[in-house]
Amino acid sequence: MNLNLKKWFYLFWTTLAVGAGASVITNLIVQIIDPHLEWNDIYVFLLGILMGLTYSVLSQMGFFSYLTVNYIAQGMMSKLTWRVVQWIFVIVVFVDLIALRHYFFGDESEGLGYYTILPVIMAVVAVLTAIMKVKMTNPTAFTPTVFFIFVVTVLEGIPAIRENNLDSTLNMMVPITACNVWQILILHKVLKKQTAAPNQ
Repeated sequence: MNLNLKKWFYLFWTTLAVGAGASVITNLIVQIIDPHLEWNDIYVFLLGILMGLTYSVLSQMGFFSYLTVNYIAQGMMSKLTWRVVQWIFVIVVFVDLIALRHYFFGDESEGLGYYTILPVIMAVVAVLTAIMKVKMTNPTAFTPTVFFIFVVTVLEGIPAIRENNLDSTLNMMVPITACNVWQILILHKVLKKQTAAPNQ
């Protein structure tokens, strides 16, 4: 992968901007819809930027970690096997995101359906992003894009997911998801190569 310093810097600062913007907007929306939170424009704005920058760095660490693991995995197994392994991880994470959260946090007032909302939303975002990536590159981009957007994003958002709090989940998952979507969609343009995905 031909990613020199100039290309990396562009990817770095644009992802920072996406993370900060997504975090500020999410914080403002949470402040509006949650009557228990005290409204403070300046505080929300500054906190949103700081959180967004932090989540952006976390997102970029996850992105390059995936690129590294992806490269190693392709050297150890065939592309078909690696795709199957990625889909297995997608299914396992989807089920665990429902079952484990329901087991640890569920009560009589919250059925199993409540805990399917987050994984379903993440799955939809992953599939839509993968469709966009395929249109921008080629069909082999579908599986790695779904895997990265769904599995890696969920793993990065575990600290917020463990809180089982809607505000915390939104404030962390939205910026990280936005950053991951941006990175996976822009990578081939940054590299100026019509590759299908980071592993193609």
